[in-house]
Amino acid sequence: MAVIISDEVLHASRMTEDELLHEVAVLLYQQQKLSLGQASQLAHMPRMQFQHLLASRQIAIHYDIVDLETDLKTLQALRPS
Repeated sequence: MAVIISDEVLHASRMTEDELLHEVAVLLYQQQKLSLGQASQLAHMPRMQFQHLLASRQIAIHYDIVDLETDLKTLQALRPS
C-alpha cells in the first residue's frame, strides 16, 4: 500500500519527507503498532540509529519477558558445545 501525501501538506508541516517518516515511525512504535524493526524500516534508518532517535526523545524500547526468553534461547542455541 502506498500513502500519498501532497507536497502542499508536506510543506505546511515544515518537515522534509524523511522527517515526516521518522515522526510516523516513532508514533507507531510508541503506540506499539510496529515492532522496532518495522519502525526502523519505515523510517529508512538502521535499527541502531532508530534506537538513538527513540532515546533522544526518552522513548523506552519495548522489551518484555517473552523477548528476554526468546533472546536467551537464541543465545543458548548459538553457544558452542
